[in-house]
Amino acid sequence: MFAIILLVLFLIAMIFIGIWGMRKTSNLNDFFLGNRNIGPWISAMAYGTTYFSAVMFIGFAGKLGWGLGLNVLWISLGNTVFGALLAWLVLAKRTRRMTQNLNVMTMPEFLQERYQSKYLKFFSSLLIFFFLLPYSASVFQGLGYLFEVNFKINYDIALLIMILITGVYLVLGGYFAITLNDFIQGIIMLIGTVLMIGILLGEGGGLMKTIASISQKYSEHIPKANQPGFWTIASLVFMTSFGTWGLPQMVQKFYAIKNESVIPKAAIVTTFFSLIIVFSAYFAGAMTHIFFDETSIPRISPEDGRINFDALVPTLLTNKLPEVLMAVILLLILSASMSTLSSLVLVSSSAVAIDMYKGHINPNISKKNSLLMMRFLSALFIIISFFIAKYKFAVIVTLMSLSWGAVAGALMAPYFYGLYWKRATKEGAFAGMLTGCIVSTSLFFILGESKSPMASSIGMITPFIVVPIVSLFTKPPKDGVLKKAFENI
Repeated sequence: MFAIILLVLFLIAMIFIGIWGMRKTSNLNDFFLGNRNIGPWISAMAYGTTYFSAVMFIGFAGKLGWGLGLNVLWISLGNTVFGALLAWLVLAKRTRRMTQNLNVMTMPEFLQERYQSKYLKFFSSLLIFFFLLPYSASVFQGLGYLFEVNFKINYDIALLIMILITGVYLVLGGYFAITLNDFIQGIIMLIGTVLMIGILLGEGGGLMKTIASISQKYSEHIPKANQPGFWTIASLVFMTSFGTWGLPQMVQKFYAIKNESVIPKAAIVTTFFSLIIVFSAYFAGAMTHIFFDETSIPRISPEDGRINFDALVPTLLTNKLPEVLMAVILLLILSASMSTLSSLVLVSSSAVAIDMYKGHINPNISKKNSLLMMRFLSALFIIISFFIAKYKFAVIVTLMSLSWGAVAGALMAPYFYGLYWKRATKEGAFAGMLTGCIVSTSLFFILGESKSPMASSIGMITPFIVVPIVSLFTKPPKDGVLKKAFENI
């Protein structure tokens, strides 16, 4: 009962923030970037809460914690160092300065102006919209499992609740509402994860005993022959860490910062936030080995004896945490997921409203109508994600890996070279984008579900070879374009 009361209060607060955000949103720049006026703490929380969602707390923590044991902590280290700290230090300053130089708001707009190619803009916007749909659906799916296991609410009804709440505060308030929610949600996540790990460690007999028990039980549950090798772990670290460098919903956070003085503070806050959140989630996943055995572990169904990885962590928390803390943890996962969802929806709808419609179909659309279209498409994207989530893909990790690999594989190299290498050409960028997408999606189906992180990693790496090779054999960009893009850099 306490959890339901807390949930209702939380959702009401989200709606009020959406209404507040609407009052501060008068144009497309406000709606999408918060008028480029976001400070360090809110920027850091926005980045961190978008990074970690129900996909990690439910899908990744469960499947990877069980499959990797304590090796899963390598992923938490990679996410903290490469996905958070280095992302801010390497990308933020140049992204903020160059996007302002070029007067762009989105990743496709950046690619068009940096490489002087409308085709890059069109293709990248189409790719973003298409592949972020299953990513968004995977987050909805994780939330559906959460509500089903812990609140005993029907899966479809749970999805509808999330759609309505996310839709209301995002469609009304835009980026202002998102970032304020992110800050509140980030605080909840920090408090919740620390308390969660503290209680679980107490149940396990303390840190050292818990670690020893995990190692012992892991060897019993996962035969040596089935334990993952170096390349499996390395690909997971690479995909989940460096993948953020090419995801438009993550890069957007750099566009919106108030000024460059924000970056060092935001980098530190994001790093500590990531370390606490991701360590807690993955360590909880590894602890499933000491709290479940063959008789108690959740199964997909009585007839289907396979482990239900997506139900592992929700069931563990339900069994081991007191009601009050469980309510906080539920808000934690809900908070992370709503933040990720809102960012995904905002970026995906912008791909159609800003990059395709305003950029190609109707360039003369008024500011008022542009804002209305963004709101309409945000709502539409949420609805489509709902219907995809209804299919209940077997494992959330698989759905997320496909989306993450395709988008990051296509965009990371053209984006990175666009920031740092003046010789990068539109032909090289397009070749890299195409090969990244094709390699990632092809290998996903060729190698199979179990190798999806490796498929995504190869898809991300390949364009870093393709872009410079093609660029060196094609005509260099015009000096005027480069001068404008790299001014004061």
